[in-house]
Amino acid sequence: MIIGAASVACSLLFAASASASALEQFKSFAAGTKSAKGEFVQRQVKKADASGKAKVSTPASGTFEFARPGKFIWTYLKPYEQLLQADGDKLYIYDKDLSQVTVKKLGDALGSSPAAILFGSNDLEKNFTLAEAGTRDGLEWLKATPKAKDTTFDEITIGLRNGVPEAMELRDSFGQTSVLSFKNFQKNPALSANHFKFVMPKGADVINN
Repeated sequence: MIIGAASVACSLLFAASASASALEQFKSFAAGTKSAKGEFVQRQVKKADASGKAKVSTPASGTFEFARPGKFIWTYLKPYEQLLQADGDKLYIYDKDLSQVTVKKLGDALGSSPAAILFGSNDLEKNFTLAEAGTRDGLEWLKATPKAKDTTFDEITIGLRNGVPEAMELRDSFGQTSVLSFKNFQKNPALSANHFKFVMPKGADVINN
């Protein structure tokens, strides 16, 4: 998941007018935010069953930090501990309970993933088709559709307020949606050059993919 297990990771300011469109707000955010940190809550929503009810998972929560391009630390704290960390070259997924680290090449995989929206370069329109998606829950929504056909997610929507992403919804081809909300968003905090360097936990098993 680059958020969700190793596919999402996956969101996250430049002050913009509250009346600005979602696309205007997001472009200002992307241009003015080189790094950020904050907290997130994530829920998985499965499409409605025969009874018409959608199934919502137990919320997962944690913290995030990122520096463009391609560096981030996405930490799940509840209900289980898991770390997703990228140093611009490799992605490390650490499962504390299993004492296991999976190492992946970041490479082009970031390009069409939801993580690219928050952690990648500013050239989003290279990999996504962007469109306005209306107003809901007090937020202006932007729809990002991956141009590549082999991505995990069919559609990503981003809810913005005052130039800051406050929510993301990531819909996959199996009818499941990952819903993320963000709070305590800090723009452009000072982060050292070595901040995103992964330190291998002592005794952890390492799997290279």
